[in-house]
Amino acid sequence: MTTYIGNHAYTIISFNHNIQHQYMTFLYPGTFDPITKGHYDIIQKASQCFPHITIAVANNPKKKTCFTLKERMEFVQLAVKHLKHIQVIGFSNLLIDCAMEYQAQGILRGIRTMSDFEYEMQMANINRQLNPKIESILFMSSPQYTGISSSLVKEIASLGGDISHFLLPEIASALIKKWPIQP
Repeated sequence: MTTYIGNHAYTIISFNHNIQHQYMTFLYPGTFDPITKGHYDIIQKASQCFPHITIAVANNPKKKTCFTLKERMEFVQLAVKHLKHIQVIGFSNLLIDCAMEYQAQGILRGIRTMSDFEYEMQMANINRQLNPKIESILFMSSPQYTGISSSLVKEIASLGGDISHFLLPEIASALIKKWPIQP
């Protein structure tokens, strides 16, 4: 499905075409360690298409993160502070249970590459089996953000590279403080 907002066309891949998206609350889950301009790109697109978005910051003890859950939630809140109808929460349970807990009718995901698409298709199918009432919507990243991932940004920062193109300045500063450059 292609949605036009102003002069921009957004490609939205939806797995259930019978749902009226304009009335739905969507959950956008992720680790956001840290939130990048690529994440923000997806959030901004979704906020123009849907009336309410809950950004769910994952707390997975099996995944080693650079920032605490509280810090990651604060960074997300900083990034979206000027957008309307957005809520930021933390979660540590099954995604589909989190969606139900926050009364979301759909799950938003961003895709950058074909490998992302394959993974997200698999997740959407599993989520549909767990709860067929919860829709999955995939947004294509804008071309300038297809190469950005939190993992790559952290690696660049750890080696003293310039990360200003990938993160908000406040978040970039916080990440740089994690890896002070040795003289």
